[in-house]
Amino acid sequence: MKSRINRFWMSLILASVSLTIFIAGCKKDDFDEIAGICPLVESTNPASDAVNVPLDQIITATFNEKMNPATITQTSFDLSTLLGTTNSSVAGTVSYNEATMTLSFKPTNPLASNTTYTGTVKTNVKDLRGNALQTDYIWSFSTSSIIYPQVTSTDPENNATGVVLNKIIEATFNMPMDPLTFTASTFIVKNGETTVPGAISYDEGTAFFDPANDLAANTLYTVTLTTGVKNVEGVTLQNNYVWTFTTGISIAPRVISTDPANLETGVALNKIVTATFSMQMDPSTITTSTFTLYNGISQVVGVVSYSGTTATFAPSIPLLPNTTYTGTITTGAKNVAGVPVANKYVWRFTTLATAPVVISTDPANGATQVVLNKTVTATFSVPMNPWTITSSTFTLKHGTISVDGSVSYSGTTATFKPSSLLLANTVYTGTITTGAESEAGIALAENYVWTFTTGSITAPTVISTDPANGATGVLLDKTITATFSTPMDPLTMNSSTFIVRHGLVAVAGAVTYSGSTISFNPTVDLLPGTVYTATITTGAKNLAGVPLANNYVWTFTTISVAAPTVLFTDPTNNAVGVVLNKIVTATFSEAMNPLTLNTGTFTLRHGANAVSGMVSYAGTMASFAPTADLLPGTLYTATLTTEITNLAGVSLTADYIWTFTTLTPMAPLVISTDPQDNAINVVLDKTVTASFNMQMDPLTINTSTFTLYEGTNMVAGLVTYSGTTASLNPLSDLLPGTLYTATLTTAVKNLAGVSLTENYIWTFTTVAAIAPLVISTDPLNNATNVALNKTVTATFNMQMDPLTINTSTFTLYQGSNMVTGIVTYSGTTASFNPSGDLLAGLTYTATITTGAMNTGGTPLENDYVWSFSTEAEVIPGVDLGSASIFGAFGGNAGVTNQGINTVINGAIATTAASTLVTGFHDGLTGDVYTETPLNVGLVTNGIYTAPPFPGTATTEAIAIQGLLDATDAYNSISPASMPGGIDPGAGELGNLTLAPGVYMSASGTFNISNGPLTLDAQGDPNAIFVFQTASALTVGIAGPTGARSIILINGASDANVFWYVGSAATINAAGGGVMVGTIISMAGVTFSTPGNAVQTVLNGRAISLVASVTMVNTTINVPAE
Repeated sequence: MKSRINRFWMSLILASVSLTIFIAGCKKDDFDEIAGICPLVESTNPASDAVNVPLDQIITATFNEKMNPATITQTSFDLSTLLGTTNSSVAGTVSYNEATMTLSFKPTNPLASNTTYTGTVKTNVKDLRGNALQTDYIWSFSTSSIIYPQVTSTDPENNATGVVLNKIIEATFNMPMDPLTFTASTFIVKNGETTVPGAISYDEGTAFFDPANDLAANTLYTVTLTTGVKNVEGVTLQNNYVWTFTTGISIAPRVISTDPANLETGVALNKIVTATFSMQMDPSTITTSTFTLYNGISQVVGVVSYSGTTATFAPSIPLLPNTTYTGTITTGAKNVAGVPVANKYVWRFTTLATAPVVISTDPANGATQVVLNKTVTATFSVPMNPWTITSSTFTLKHGTISVDGSVSYSGTTATFKPSSLLLANTVYTGTITTGAESEAGIALAENYVWTFTTGSITAPTVISTDPANGATGVLLDKTITATFSTPMDPLTMNSSTFIVRHGLVAVAGAVTYSGSTISFNPTVDLLPGTVYTATITTGAKNLAGVPLANNYVWTFTTISVAAPTVLFTDPTNNAVGVVLNKIVTATFSEAMNPLTLNTGTFTLRHGANAVSGMVSYAGTMASFAPTADLLPGTLYTATLTTEITNLAGVSLTADYIWTFTTLTPMAPLVISTDPQDNAINVVLDKTVTASFNMQMDPLTINTSTFTLYEGTNMVAGLVTYSGTTASLNPLSDLLPGTLYTATLTTAVKNLAGVSLTENYIWTFTTVAAIAPLVISTDPLNNATNVALNKTVTATFNMQMDPLTINTSTFTLYQGSNMVTGIVTYSGTTASFNPSGDLLAGLTYTATITTGAMNTGGTPLENDYVWSFSTEAEVIPGVDLGSASIFGAFGGNAGVTNQGINTVINGAIATTAASTLVTGFHDGLTGDVYTETPLNVGLVTNGIYTAPPFPGTATTEAIAIQGLLDATDAYNSISPASMPGGIDPGAGELGNLTLAPGVYMSASGTFNISNGPLTLDAQGDPNAIFVFQTASALTVGIAGPTGARSIILINGASDANVFWYVGSAATINAAGGGVMVGTIISMAGVTFSTPGNAVQTVLNGRAISLVASVTMVNTTINVPAE
């Protein structure tokens, strides 16, 4: 006993020492690494030195052991990048997943493109024993140059079933998108090949498709977002985004209106928010969980109620001013039938900005000379509650004495109308108190007070005039004004009280008044050098009705008219090198009398010789256009005589004379050509040009003077001239490897009419023709396992003519069957995009024919042909569950045998009463189900029905479970669960050999009538064949030889063939034939016809979900699982 105690204490001491050594190996704050004991970062994502990291990457670091979550905080991890010479940390959120032992950092904003980032896990992270990371863990990575938008969620989800018929289809993205790119061509909803019309919209990261009509019931729909969808930076989706869903039969309730409406502004702070539905709702589902109101991330507290078809949210306290609120009706809201709303409904509105303020008054604050009969008004920033605008909240006083009056309100303006005239020369104070409230119930922040002073009874005076009394040199278009000492009564400001005369002649004009200034605007300009007298009579009165004490009179004199002058000429005086077709012009200092400008007053001479021409005048410019070109190298004299006058009839003070010399003749030269003389390898679409050393006469440069020849053959082309360059653009491409000769003849002249001294000739040779080659293809020749959605491409060694790359020159065949598709060309690559997916496990042959040509028109020397094989389709197994034992299952309608040789090597069942199974006996129990001598059928593995006997509660439960499992299997092989099925024979499967795969009838029916159907497993014993038809399946045709069979080859198994039938299946009505596979139909399944003695065989199962299975002399062999 003592030795055992000693051994115990020794063990305890050794354990303590070991634990001490263990803990000492990883000190809490500063330690050396001991492998297997201390926490380590085992991996990161992105990895160290990773490149092209997505900009929306979540950064992770995974540890070698579980860490203490409390030590993994915002200070535990840093992500930074170098900005200049300074490290800048990236904002984000740090989290920890205990199950995966992973620290995650999610940046607040996308990472910058083309940028190197450094991640650091700090030593303050610790494991569960308190051991810290020994040193900071640091690694770097680089981002990619672009981040593509992605669809993060859809509603309905992919493969959703039972979708309501009035569903609004939604797709949510991971970044803001460009709303203008969501159109009917980029957001597409289809029912089969039929495009669904609808309204498309976008709001805050989500695109919406609202079908124009309700969707069809029990129908598969396909939704596509194409690569035409772009984010706000113009980046497209990388690939089309496609998903499917299947409708049910329900119409869901929808929100048809809200109050406030979506995006409404200026909403009152005491607003009760409502949403009205399209039908009656279950009040128990309209709660604060399904009807919410948020201010940002803060939920508004309130009471939710429901009445009629309207839900109401009454906030517990007033809403905040100038705040955007978001209302939401979730899919938890249901109608009285339990159907939820089709989509979560979200809308936003903004409350009234602020408390009301007075934005203007009349009179304004500090106004003077206010009329004594003034009505006082105040205008507010928002509509006010009229009941709060009263004589108590809007007052007018002089001193402490209140002014009697009436108060009214309209629009946004309050009005105070005094009961009697105001006192003269008196200061009045207007006040709007805080008792005045807006429609939202918000009061003024403080009393609004302003003052004004009424006018005087002192006689007004004129304090200034324009022109001033005695002024001279007054402009002829002068408006005459007079300013008063006080505001005047505008009704006394008119042509009777403001008179202007020259001598005894009254001047006609318009009188206006503004501020304290009266204006007289003469109807026509005043006369030059004339004395005018202006008078303001005593009929002019101020606002108090007090007139001027005396007439106010003043005089002024208008300006005298000066002689016009010539400001400048073109050509200028003594100009040289003037072009021979020059139009000579002179510009005056003022408008002239056009009648005085003619060939007698504007002349042009060389020596004593007058030049003939035409004289014109516009604005202030006179022009002389010679009838013929001027002589070269000649001195010309231009003259404007004193007979030329301005509009006032004042002449030039002297003749105006100037001279200029025309340019001297010089033969033009060709200084450069393109192509150059003797150039080689000239491109075939070349435009030939020649540049001169001076400007040429464009009329002499044409197809007669600028020619291009290939030998003796003239090249047709378009000749143009611009600047100093002539161009010949051939109407078609030049020939390859050919010598061309270009010529400019001596008929080409410069602006002086001087020709080239001799024809200018040069030659060049075009590039030789080289046949294009296909240098690569995708897939490669003899490639295998090619994806079924492959776009086939061929790349050439040079640019090709896109017009020769089409479906005639680029073809794709599977055997003798041409594949339809779209052919495009870009860069040096031709692409063939099949209209649908390629078939699995087959060989395809692609061909580029010699009809494909390069841009020079040279074709391929030979057709280019290559082949490739597609990948075999992998289809998941189908789980029949407990339904696998049944050779026939008659839903809730029973199973009927009408022959004497029927054998079911398996079980049969129905959820109906046992009386609905007729013509069978149970080989296990010996129970007979309504057999007669004409209706005898053996079931080897049991019959399962509802009571009465032989049916029991137990056999009924087995049948019910079997139906549930069969229904699950039916759904699992539906187009919604297995999309993408193809129709290999337009609904006819006879005489076809098919590889494993999913096949769906485009017309909605499948027939096997032209001959047998062969199923080739291609050596794979697990290969699955699924056939989907929305309506009927018919095997065989009428007549004694009308039976049709299915043949299995190369390992194909009857256990792996499945038929999804939307309505009824009819198998060899003429009797005979071998059918293969598990048939699961929504309606009935029928084998043979009464009276047929020949045996019909099914190696599989016949399952009807809601109808009966009927057979005549039929053998069903249930496959082994």
